[in-house]
Amino acid sequence: MSTNLFYTLEDSPIGQLLLLGDGRALHGLYMQDAPRPKAIAPGWELASTSFADVRAQLREYFAGERSAFDLELVMDGSPFEGRVWGALRDIPYGATVSYGELARQIGQPSAARAVGLANGRNPISVIVPCHRVIGANGTLTGYGGGLERKRMLLELESGQARL
Repeated sequence: MSTNLFYTLEDSPIGQLLLLGDGRALHGLYMQDAPRPKAIAPGWELASTSFADVRAQLREYFAGERSAFDLELVMDGSPFEGRVWGALRDIPYGATVSYGELARQIGQPSAARAVGLANGRNPISVIVPCHRVIGANGTLTGYGGGLERKRMLLELESGQARL
């Protein structure tokens, strides 16, 4: 059974976002101004009205008025990726953890590199906060949206900036 997927493009303070969903759940949020934008696949239908709740919650987040999202998500990945993505959702707003800490949290303390790879494959950026994962020494490392966007999101969450 195949699912019809719908998409829309949304302007945001961190650039254009591609939202992908099935009319019920969000399947993807991709930064289109990033180094590797997501290609719109054949068969996806343009349908901006399917994303009203996502758009509203993103606006609140970028305005500094929302610290958690209440959206149904569908994230397709391996069981390991699912555990990493679940752990990402448990990182509190405004907090950061290292890749090693995240590996320990999922019970695989020697898997920091694999955690980094799974983090990089997160299909729902911002909402599933992969930007909250930093290097062991506290530096900003590896972010598909670019380090400047990662810095902007972390500054927003720390109260240092409004987007």
